[in-house]
Formats: sequence, structure tokens, C-alpha cells
Amino acid sequence: MATLILLRHGESQWNQENRFTGWVDVPLSPKGLEEARRAGDALKAAGLRVEIAYTSALRRAQETLRIVLEALGQPATPVIKDAALNERHYGQLQGLNKAETAKKFGDEQVRLWRRSYDIAPPGGESLKDTAARTLPYFHATIAPELTAGKTVLVAAHGNSLRSIVMDLEHLTKAQVLDLNLATGVPYLYDLDAALTILSKRQL
Repeated sequence: MATLILLRHGESQWNQENRFTGWVDVPLSPKGLEEARRAGDALKAAGLRVEIAYTSALRRAQETLRIVLEALGQPATPVIKDAALNERHYGQLQGLNKAETAKKFGDEQVRLWRRSYDIAPPGGESLKDTAARTLPYFHATIAPELTAGKTVLVAAHGNSLRSIVMDLEHLTKAQVLDLNLATGVPYLYDLDAALTILSKRQL
């Protein structure tokens, strides 16, 4: 049996300011730093030993992972960084306030840009586009570690992780619309060698 831990980074400065972030490389907020520490403490309390970790090319995910591994007492855990795990690119929305954008384009349009499977914001990526880079990387690089029975931590972003959850849980386009992963909350999946979910929980 393998364990996959999916962890969205702690709150970033732009999460706090309610702005679309995407590929803009913003730091964690003070709350985000605390969320990362809490996640590490929760994983330690659960007795988990991470054997290999993956993260994106963006510092809010990398910093979250560093804090978690320190809290776990496992700072020497091998870490692999790859832009395939980056957040979706929000195109022309990056840097804009979400509430102001909703006033301009309407709540429903912004909800579709943020949550739908195949509707991309102007100049940006849809969840489908994000999955097109995240899932091949997941299956080629991360899945073999899981089939080998390892405990694997992926510290990444709301949408790159949504694409992985959609694949693991065989969610439909309609179901993924309501899928939202909280910042700094570890989601644990116990998997068999075929990556079938045996159990799942959050800490």
C-alpha cells in the first residue's frame, strides 16, 4: 500500500488580497506560514514518514513544503521541483482582484473561469489545459513511486491538485466544478499498486 499526500500551499499574499495569482511568484502570507507549520505538525502527529516529495516551480509551494518537512523532522527528504505542477495560468486575470473582476464580468462568468473544466480565462489555462501538463507528469514520474509502495507528498496548487484528484477519483466535469482544496490542509490517499483508492481522509 502507498500513501499519497496532496497539499495545497499555505495562503499566499495574493490569496489574502483576493487576487488571481496563477504563475506570479508571490510569497506566503503570515497566515500561510502558520498553515504550513500546522500541516507539518498534523502529518507528524499522524506518524507519517515522507519518502519523496514533489513541488512546483513557484515559491509559495516550495516554501510550504520546506516548512512541512522541517516540522516533520524530515528536512533531508528528496524534493523534486517541476513547473508541470504549477498553478493554472490565469492569463489576463493575473493580479486582478476577484471581487472587482466579478463585478465587471459577472459572478457566473468568473465562477466558470475559476472552477469549470474546459473554460479558460482570457489568455490563460482552463483546468483541462492544466491537467494536460500535470497528469502526464504525475503518471510518468510520481505514480511509479506510489506503485513501489512509497509515501509521497505533493505540495502544489489548487488547480494542479484538482486535476490530480479528478483523475484519481474519476470525477466528472460537473463534479469537479464544486471541488475546492483548502490551503494548508493535507489530503491523504491510501492506494493499492493500481492506484485505486483504498481510503482517503484529510488532516
